Amino acid sequence: MDTIKTVYWSTTSFVALMMVISACTYFFHRGTIEGIQDLGFPDYFRIELAIAKLIGAIVLLVPQVPIQMKEWAYAGIGLFCITAIVAHTAHGDPVFISLISVALLVILIVSNVYLHKMIRR
Repeated sequence: MDTIKTVYWSTTSFVALMMVISACTYFFHRGTIEGIQDLGFPDYFRIELAIAKLIGAIVLLVPQVPIQMKEWAYAGIGLFCITAIVAHTAHGDPVFISLISVALLVILIVSNVYLHKMIRR
């Protein structure tokens, strides 16, 4: 496998894995559920985010999904990351929590850049 594909699939798989893990915690982990409530978000929003994260992960991983849908998934996941950074900062959470979202956003951008490099080949 060439370098472009390796970087693309590594970063994309990592982002998708993080979305699935995050979605599962949104559904099942008491600490996460309470944390989202502490941030001021309603419970239905937690469920919406979890479902959207699962859909985004699937869209990114399935090669047959049209590029336009993948772009919407990238935008949505990017919005998740930015929202998490803003919410945790406004809530006064430790900087480390926001840095996780910053790191995920950077990896997401790398995935998107390498998707377009693969397409142009």
